[in-house]
Amino acid sequence: MRAIRIALAALAVALAAPAAAQPYPSKPLRMVIHFPPGGPTDFVGRAVAQKLTDAWGQQVVVDNRPSAGGIVGVESVVRSAPDGHTLLFATGGSMSIAPATGQKLPYDVFKDLAPVSLIVINPQILVLHPSLPANSVKELIALAKAKPGQINYASVGPGSPNHLGMEMLKHMAGIDMVHIPYKGTAPAMTDVLAGQVSLMFNSMPSVLPHVKANKLKGIAVGSAKRSPAAPDIPTVAEAGVPGFEYVTWYGLLVATGTPRPIVDRLNGEVVKMLKEPDLIQRFASQGAEPQSTTPEGLAKFMREEYDRWRKVIQTIGFKPE
Repeated sequence: MRAIRIALAALAVALAAPAAAQPYPSKPLRMVIHFPPGGPTDFVGRAVAQKLTDAWGQQVVVDNRPSAGGIVGVESVVRSAPDGHTLLFATGGSMSIAPATGQKLPYDVFKDLAPVSLIVINPQILVLHPSLPANSVKELIALAKAKPGQINYASVGPGSPNHLGMEMLKHMAGIDMVHIPYKGTAPAMTDVLAGQVSLMFNSMPSVLPHVKANKLKGIAVGSAKRSPAAPDIPTVAEAGVPGFEYVTWYGLLVATGTPRPIVDRLNGEVVKMLKEPDLIQRFASQGAEPQSTTPEGLAKFMREEYDRWRKVIQTIGFKPE
C-alpha cells in the first residue's frame, strides 16, 4: 500500500507540474467594473484594462456590472477562480464605505478579496447648475439656510460616496437639502446638466469638462489641498467649512487565494503603467491623480478609509435602506 501511495503522489506531482509552470496570463482576462459605462470609474478602468492588454497580449474584457449598488459585480469576483484571470476594479464606495454602513453584504471585503494596488485618487468637485444663484460655498450655505429643504442634490445612490460626502457637508454646515438618488454617474450628470437637479459632488473626470465649458459651476473641491487639474477652485475647507475632506479612489483586487506571484505580477504591471507619461497625462487631464501601492499598502489604506467613513456614518446617523 505504501508503494502505491508513493506512486500516486509522484503521479499527482507530475500532473500538477505543467499547470504550475503555465504562464500567467494564459487566457483572456475579465475586469469587473461595478458601475455603468460612461462614468469616471469606467473611464479609468478601461484605460487600465487597455494597458494590461497591450502589455500582456491577452485581451482584458471589461464587464460592467452596476446591479445592486455594485454588490453583484464584487460578488462575481469573490466567487471566481482565484487564478488572477478575473479582476475587480473597485471603488472606495464598495471597499470601505459599504462595509462601514453596516450593510449586509454577501462577502467580507477584508477576507474575500486580495488587494493588488491602489490606482488613482479622485478629488471630488462640488458643481452647481448655472441657474442656482450661488457662486461659492458660503453663498450656497446662505441660500440653503434661506430655503431649507428646497434645494436638491444628486448622487449615484443611498450610501454612495457622493451621497455621504454631501450629507457630511450638510451636517458640518448646518443646512438642509433634498437627496435625489440615481443609478450611476451618467444619469445623475444628465439631470444636473439639464437643471433638473441643482448640484452634486462628483469626481473630476466626469465634471471638469463641463466646468471648463461653463455648463456647470465648480465652486469647491473636497480634497484637503487644491487639485492640480483645477488650481483656481478652492477646497471646501478653505471656502467656508473648515475640516471638511472628501475624496474617492479606485483600486485593483482579485479573489482571495490567488497565488502571490500572480498578485505581484499584477502589482508590478500597475506600478509600471502608472509611471507612463501618456497615462499620467490622460488621467491628469481629467483630474484623476495616479497613485500605486503595494498589496499591503492598499489593504492598509482600505482599513483606514473604512475607519474614517465609519465615524462619518455614525455622526450623521446614516442607516442603509
